[in-house]
Amino acid sequence: MIVAFGIVLSQSVSAQSAKSWNIDKSHSSIAFSIDHFFSAVPGKFKDFGGTIHFDPDNLKGSSVDFIIQVKSVDTDEADRDSHLQSPDFFDAATYPVITFKSQSFTKTSENMYVVKGTLTMRGTSKEVELPLKVKGTVDNPWKEGSVIMGISIDTALDRTDYGVGTGSWGATAVVGDEVIIRINMELDAPK
Repeated sequence: MIVAFGIVLSQSVSAQSAKSWNIDKSHSSIAFSIDHFFSAVPGKFKDFGGTIHFDPDNLKGSSVDFIIQVKSVDTDEADRDSHLQSPDFFDAATYPVITFKSQSFTKTSENMYVVKGTLTMRGTSKEVELPLKVKGTVDNPWKEGSVIMGISIDTALDRTDYGVGTGSWGATAVVGDEVIIRINMELDAPK
C-alpha cells in the first residue's frame, strides 16, 4: 500500500505544471531570414506571446503555448511587409496568427532539449521538433526573489509546407523555400 501511494504521489507531482516563466519582450526576438534570388533578406515578428512552463527536472510538466501576430511582420520595408500580409503569402486577414503548442520535451544533452509540438500557419498544422538551448540562469539583480533564464531556438522550415507564397511571387526561383528561424528569449520567474 505504501508503494502504491508512492507511485500515485510521484505521478501527481510529474503531472503538475512546471515553473511558469514570463517573457521579457524588450530582450526577446523572433527573427527569420529567407533568400530573395541570391540575397538573404532578414525580418522579424514584433508581436508575440504565450505561456511557458519549463523545468529541467519536470519535463513532463513542461509546456509551451505560443502565438505570433502575423501583422507584426517587419522586414524594414513597408511595401514588402504589406505584401507578406497579403493572400500571396501569409494572408493575415484570413489567418491572423501563427501558433505553436508543445506535446513533449526531451533532454538531448547538457542544456539542450527537443520540444515536439504542432506548428500552425496559414491554416496548415504540422508536427515539428524544435531544438531548445538553455543559455543559462541567474538571480535577477533588479528583482529580489526572482530568476532570469535565457533560451534560444535555431531551426529552419520549408515555407511551401504551409502554403506561404503562391503564384509567381512565391516561385522558388525568386523566393527560397527554406526559412531560417532564430528565436532568442529572456524569461523571468519567481524562485
